Amino acid sequence: MASYSSPHDSQFFTRRAITFTVAVGVQVLIVLLLSTGLASRVINIVAPPIQTDIVQEVQKHDEAPPPPPPKMERPPVEIPPVDVAINVPSETRTTAITNVTDKPVKKAPPPAPPARQVVTRNAQLGRSFPNSQDFYPPASTRLGEEGTTQMESCFGPNGQLTQDPKVLKSSGHSRLDEAAIRLAKAGSGKYVAQAVNGKPVSTCLKFNVVWRLQ
Repeated sequence: MASYSSPHDSQFFTRRAITFTVAVGVQVLIVLLLSTGLASRVINIVAPPIQTDIVQEVQKHDEAPPPPPPKMERPPVEIPPVDVAINVPSETRTTAITNVTDKPVKKAPPPAPPARQVVTRNAQLGRSFPNSQDFYPPASTRLGEEGTTQMESCFGPNGQLTQDPKVLKSSGHSRLDEAAIRLAKAGSGKYVAQAVNGKPVSTCLKFNVVWRLQ
């Protein structure tokens, strides 16, 4: 059986062969570019990398600082003067100048020495002073109590007591001591006061009351 081909079929195959050859060549070219690093260069040329620059703010040291704000001056405060009243003492009259003299000043005489105190009479019991036998307690008489009571009486110039008499030393028997106090009170007005320079004065007298059974 004889084959038959038309001129259109030969042209169709020729185009397919050219297209196939171009495609294979492009692929071979890409492989070569990748293996040699030319592809990355081509990419860098076509789309260059983005460069980022860090811009640092440069401080300007040479520029002078801004001038300070103007100061607001306050108007001075005027304080009115204070009225101070000063009391000036009036001049007093003095005789300091008029009393100046050339005559020597006489010294004042020294004070007179105090008068000498002379006891002209000692304090004592008067002649009419009570007797201890008149104040002897009956119980002490029955019991035979005896002793001596030391007393002290204070009286004025007239012999009258100025305070209650007191026992300085006990007789050893309370009844006799109480009787001695009654005796000293009964003698008020019968004491003889001490006299100084002939004048009676208040006096305190110590005396003994003797208790003896008769």
